[in-house]
Amino acid sequence: MGYSRPSWSGVLLSAAPCCRLPSGVTTPRGHRRAVRGDTLGKATWAGMMLIAVSVAPVAAQKRPPDASPSYPARPIRIIVPFTAGSASDFFARTIGPKLLESWGQQVVVDNRPGAGGIVAGEIVARATPDGHILMLTSSALAGSAALYPKLPYDTVKDFAGATQIASNPVMLVVAPSLGVKSVKDLIALAQHKPGLVTFGSSGFGSGTHYAGELFKLAARINVVHVPYKGTPEAITDTLSGRIYYYFTPMPPAVPLVKSGRLLGLAVTTLTRSHVLPDVPTVAEAALPGFEYDGWFGLFAPGSTPRGIVNRLSAEVGRILALPEVRSRILSLGATPKSSAPDGLNGLLRTEIETRRKVFASAGIRPE
Repeated sequence: MGYSRPSWSGVLLSAAPCCRLPSGVTTPRGHRRAVRGDTLGKATWAGMMLIAVSVAPVAAQKRPPDASPSYPARPIRIIVPFTAGSASDFFARTIGPKLLESWGQQVVVDNRPGAGGIVAGEIVARATPDGHILMLTSSALAGSAALYPKLPYDTVKDFAGATQIASNPVMLVVAPSLGVKSVKDLIALAQHKPGLVTFGSSGFGSGTHYAGELFKLAARINVVHVPYKGTPEAITDTLSGRIYYYFTPMPPAVPLVKSGRLLGLAVTTLTRSHVLPDVPTVAEAALPGFEYDGWFGLFAPGSTPRGIVNRLSAEVGRILALPEVRSRILSLGATPKSSAPDGLNGLLRTEIETRRKVFASAGIRPE
């Protein structure tokens, strides 16, 4: 396919279940002790001094909320909700080696595809909230929440955003053998064959599914959605002609478009991609005003201490600013973009509401 998975020492692709934690790892429990005494008027001065002396060491030992000096204490596992070779996988394997360099702890990238990210989400939501099990995912996290009234987790409460990783336009691609040369050609084909033209996605509710539904609404065409476990599988079937088109994240597709194996019809942002300047935007090619910009983010279990989340956010933000990391991400059409934890959490909430409205307008119901 022209896209090979990068390999770095210290970053492992593990097929072992990540929900089974190492022996001796337990969920930390906080303890709060309430002290009741007689009325102040009955306490003797000596008794008051004794209370003060006994409480003082406790107060002195209590750490501020942002302190996390022992983190990380063991290897970090980054759960990726899509298959190896997907954009989420690419970002995890770009960041992983740098975390190893910084913290001296091995980073394991664990691909857990299925149900548009829900399988991975359940693993992370139920993990021990100590920052050693994380999830690097796409906006599919918002898409699933927008589509499904009941999930095995609460998307807003059970995940703590650490930082956004990148913004990433998706690109409308077809196989050259399809004979379609432009977005207008594709729309005309779909209008000529209502209900027969298919488009792929990396999962029901994923960002690529959302982009496809936006396009369907804007172009007023009747096409059929075909969900896959990840981008590599959808690209493979686009190349073979099993599906007509796919809105793909940029990183896996750029090499294929440059080599001529895929034809890039348009990108979904309002400006052209810096790596494929000859590919027009959907807005200028056929549908004025059309815009979609995908995003990726790093999340921890919801009750992870804020100090750990802050440390993750700061360190990954530093990594994303490194020239070699920026260059690698930019070279494949995405844009490195870090954020504060609250920024990512706010983005997630906003995206859930936006996607809920679009899916409802498109008549999409959970499968």
